[in-house]
Amino acid sequence: MNTLVAQERKDFKKGSLRKLKNNGEIPAVVYGREINTKSISIKNADLLKVIKAIGRNGIISLNLDGKSTSVILRDYQNKAITKEVVHVDFLQVNQHTEIDTKVNVILKGTSNGEKAGGIVKQFLHELNITAKANDIPDNIEIDITDFEIGRTVRVGDLKKDYSNFTINNENDETIIMIDYAKTTEEEEDISAVEV
Repeated sequence: MNTLVAQERKDFKKGSLRKLKNNGEIPAVVYGREINTKSISIKNADLLKVIKAIGRNGIISLNLDGKSTSVILRDYQNKAITKEVVHVDFLQVNQHTEIDTKVNVILKGTSNGEKAGGIVKQFLHELNITAKANDIPDNIEIDITDFEIGRTVRVGDLKKDYSNFTINNENDETIIMIDYAKTTEEEEDISAVEV
C-alpha cells in the first residue's frame, strides 16, 4: 500500500495557505466513521506520485502523527486553467466500506467501423458505481476493436461483466455507438439549413 505523510493543520490564518503553497504543500481534510474530521496538509509532489502509482481510486495509507489510516481520495479541487490541485478530501475506509464513486470509461482499440469510415460517439465518459474500497477499479475499459458500424454498448451490456461492484446508471443509457460518418452531401444540406 502506498503511504502519504500528513501533518495536522492548526494555523488557519490567511497567510498560512500561502506558506503551505510556498513549502510545496496543499491543505486537505480526512474524515470517516472511525475518525474525527481533521484538517491536514500534504506534500503536493507526494500526492501526485501516489496517484500515479495506484490510480485515482486506490487505497492510500495516510500517516498522521505516527498512526496509519487507510483512505481513498474522495474529492479534490483544482484551478480551472492550470489544473493545479488546491485542496483534497480523504475518506477513511476499511475493506468492508462500500463507497459511491465515479469511474472513467476508457475505449481501447480502433473499431472495424472506424476503419470502414464510421465514427465513434461516446455518450458516457464515466459511470456511477457502488463498491467496496478494495474493488473500486481505476477505470472501466471497453475494447471496441471488433465493433462494426451500428454497434451500440449500453450500461446493461456491461453489468454482467462486473459482478464485484454495482453500476448505478440505468441499463438503457448508451455509453458508445459506432455510427455512420456524415456524407459531404449531408453536411452541405445541414449548412444550407443553418444559413
